[in-house]
Amino acid sequence: MTDPGVTPPGGMSERSDRRGIRLAVTLEWTTLLWNVVGVVVLAVLAWSASSVALAGFGLDSLIEIGASAVVLWELRGTGEVRRRRALRLIGLAFVLLAGYLAVQSIVALVTVHRPAPSLGGIIWTAVTAAVMFALAAGKSAVGRRIGNEVVVTEGRVTLIDGILAASVLAGLLLDAVLGWWWTDAFVGVVIVFYAVREAVHIFRES
Repeated sequence: MTDPGVTPPGGMSERSDRRGIRLAVTLEWTTLLWNVVGVVVLAVLAWSASSVALAGFGLDSLIEIGASAVVLWELRGTGEVRRRRALRLIGLAFVLLAGYLAVQSIVALVTVHRPAPSLGGIIWTAVTAAVMFALAAGKSAVGRRIGNEVVVTEGRVTLIDGILAASVLAGLLLDAVLGWWWTDAFVGVVIVFYAVREAVHIFRES
């Protein structure tokens, strides 16, 4: 079913269509490369700070990498069957993410695990939130411009990624300023619900 906000391809020139596709590809590559760097950065920060939320956000970055790859394949005309298979793999990744975070968050709460303050984590998640919100807005606009529902949908995934970054940032700040150690694990639980919801949605759509 076509998104009511997506402009039909027939309503634009072929040149405009090509430009829009190139812009969409650029946005997806930017998202993918940012998250590749983010996985490495967050792995180091999560390890040094013993942060469940940062570890979970790093895993979420892996999911976003997969989502961007799916869109890049779709824009190259790889076919509906392959796209659906890739979406199912992303859905499975969300399930694994939810399972990992559920266990880690419960253990952290039960053992009263206190993560170390992480200035690097605060800076990275703040910048990432701003970048993801900007990319999400760009994908939404260009996706509607070229009439591509996949780009619009993946833009919503990027938007959620930005919201998660903002949530993790809030947890880190509350822990650093007020000493609310439990907010780190609490954010992990929030991501669990998000991951399960997204997995269900993806499996239904695919």
